[in-house]
Amino acid sequence: MEAFLMENSLLDVIIVGGGAAGLSGALALARSRRKVVVIDDGHQRNLPADAVHNYLTRDGLPPAEIVRIGREEVCRYGGRIETGRVISASSDGSVFVVALADGRQVRARRMLIASGLTDELPNLPGLAERWGRDVIHCPYCHGWEVRDKVIGVLATSPMAMHQAFLFRQLTSTVIVLLHTQPRLADDVLERLQARGIEVVEAVVEGLNLVDDKLVGVRLSGGRVVQVEALAIQTQLHANVAFASGLGLTAVSHPMGVGEALKTTGFGRTDVPGVWVAGNAGDLVGQVITSAANGLMAAADINMDLVNADTDAAVAALRQSRSSSSV
Repeated sequence: MEAFLMENSLLDVIIVGGGAAGLSGALALARSRRKVVVIDDGHQRNLPADAVHNYLTRDGLPPAEIVRIGREEVCRYGGRIETGRVISASSDGSVFVVALADGRQVRARRMLIASGLTDELPNLPGLAERWGRDVIHCPYCHGWEVRDKVIGVLATSPMAMHQAFLFRQLTSTVIVLLHTQPRLADDVLERLQARGIEVVEAVVEGLNLVDDKLVGVRLSGGRVVQVEALAIQTQLHANVAFASGLGLTAVSHPMGVGEALKTTGFGRTDVPGVWVAGNAGDLVGQVITSAANGLMAAADINMDLVNADTDAAVAALRQSRSSSSV
């Protein structure tokens, strides 16, 4: 595909977000010879983690390395990567216009939102600094790395019980710290007891560290409970405030874990010409599923453009025939 300028030109597709979903979508579109640009601010959700897991053939690679490889692959086929923060998006007839914080504007015929999400952590001193290390949320992303350790589960929502049973698969010692949650129902307590999961009814006030390692949590009243890893359920917020000008707003997830954009098949939204892939629409998706979302959305976008181009060609052909017959 020939080189193209981003300013003052009409692209085929704007992709907002350059994580697994956005780069996967860009790769498929660039390989279909579409003029595509990825706009990314470099704040991928998983950057604090040491490695990505359960990504077949990429298990154990650092998140930044996956992004680096993905960018190289997109650029190899003529796709563009632009660093910037998108602050608004709107439509001008059949054209989408994206405004960046630095004043630039990008115009395209279609748009893919792959802007990911932000984890809202509980307000607990020291928690954010250890996020992705020994403060974790996903047994599939981090579970193997904390196997056989003493794992605490900070109960900030009903999802904590779900986490407790999953992490119990990985270690014999799981402690549920009720924190701000009310006392559990008897049937739930029975299930936890049956699996040997301890329940501590106290508020966690801080973390205990030794040599920059988590060794315990401090409870109200001064008690310290030994833990080597702390699992929490964050509140998940899709990074989609910029899309309000398109008439798109995040809706609550049925599991009560946060808000994301609503999509139909292949990531289509209620706004014609706009698709969503990755965590912006799937709060509980992992890196490999986000990459798959990006590919499927890109294939649907390409087919939509093919149909539009064919419709335009048929109209031009009919006009030509009509003119020549006069």
